[in-house]
Amino acid sequence: MTPAKTLRIDRIACTGRGLCGELLPELIDLDEWGYPIIKGSAVPDRLRAHARRAVAACPRLALHADDAPV
Repeated sequence: MTPAKTLRIDRIACTGRGLCGELLPELIDLDEWGYPIIKGSAVPDRLRAHARRAVAACPRLALHADDAPV
């Protein structure tokens, strides 16, 4: 069993391009300026591949998937 992942946004690095919300709409909403709002930080197993893709695609490297604290 792999450890649970959580999403985290570096609010200082984020410039609100909204790519993460387009790639992972199940977990990330965008506010009216395009900045992400994480719906629930825990990433379900079925969305892990999509979360990895969204993290890798962030142009400012502001989206992170970390191991959940135990």
